[in-house]
Amino acid sequence: MSTAVLRDATHWDEVVTQLGYEHLRRHDPRHTGLTWMADAGVPVHVLRKIAGYGSLTTTQRYLHPDLGAIAEAGNALSAHMAATWSPSAPQLRVA
Repeated sequence: MSTAVLRDATHWDEVVTQLGYEHLRRHDPRHTGLTWMADAGVPVHVLRKIAGYGSLTTTQRYLHPDLGAIAEAGNALSAHMAATWSPSAPQLRVA
């Protein structure tokens, strides 16, 4: 079934217009849900199965982690390096 047929069968355009979300595309909630699951720690290979994608690369393309999560990862690495190596270990920063 094509996307256009599915969109018409579910009255997508009519529903999102009535809700005031004309800009919302069909896959936006799907990508958001996958991203939230990834942020919650669900492994990417499990997300691939949930989404039904054929490859991990395709799955990763649709994950959109927020900048806060990226900054936290950098801070965690910096803390680990500082504790493991020395008090003067280099600090990583997210630009």
